[in-house]
Amino acid sequence: MASRSGQMLDGVLLLDKPEGLSSNHALQRAKRTLNARKAGHTGTLDPFASGLLVCCFGRATKISGNMLNADKTYLATMRFGEETDTGDLTGLTVFQAPPAFEGVTREALEHVLNSFRGEIDQIPPMYSALKRDGKPLYEYARQGIELERPARRLTIHQLEIQSFTGREAQVLVHCSKGTYIRTLAQDIGRQLGCGAHLTTLRRTKAGPFDLKDGIALDDLQAMPAPQTTLLALDAVPADLLPAGFKLKDEL
Repeated sequence: MASRSGQMLDGVLLLDKPEGLSSNHALQRAKRTLNARKAGHTGTLDPFASGLLVCCFGRATKISGNMLNADKTYLATMRFGEETDTGDLTGLTVFQAPPAFEGVTREALEHVLNSFRGEIDQIPPMYSALKRDGKPLYEYARQGIELERPARRLTIHQLEIQSFTGREAQVLVHCSKGTYIRTLAQDIGRQLGCGAHLTTLRRTKAGPFDLKDGIALDDLQAMPAPQTTLLALDAVPADLLPAGFKLKDEL
């Protein structure tokens, strides 16, 4: 029976987050729709991005730590000829290719992509939620302050062109935790010499979970029994559960 603070639901929701919502906003909408008491997600998507947001309810929130370490897969659209301060289409232009720029060749892009496959060092962007002295970096960035950030070692397992026009390319990125796809696009544009930024970003996989098994937020909200979309704890891969976790434990 539901209480004023929601039902005690356990399970995992594979939510297809729409563009324009923060991850927390999407989670809270799902939580209200399910009338759930306790919820969390396992990895933020930027508001402009869409795709797989793994939402955990009740005791399923215990998988969050292991999921934060999981690999992710994205489809990213890069536009060449312009770099922005945020690395995506929401930012201000900070570099523009000369007026004569007509795009890049597929061969040039393939050559550059090859240098980003495998282990690489990446400097996190200023427009990120990483904290310095208790404040997220994006707060400093909005004040025009740029701080030194140590590079992080990460792995790009797969980086493949899916479509290409010369001005834009859609690439599939399979990467380790902590990878900023906006920064990857920025760095690719710099190596090409023309600048680049993301125009779309869609997460298709996170750890063992796949977007093809997910549900759009609008569809979830329209369901008469949205709780049926939850993946039960006994269907969650065992390696995501913390040591000593018992499926029948109480909250």
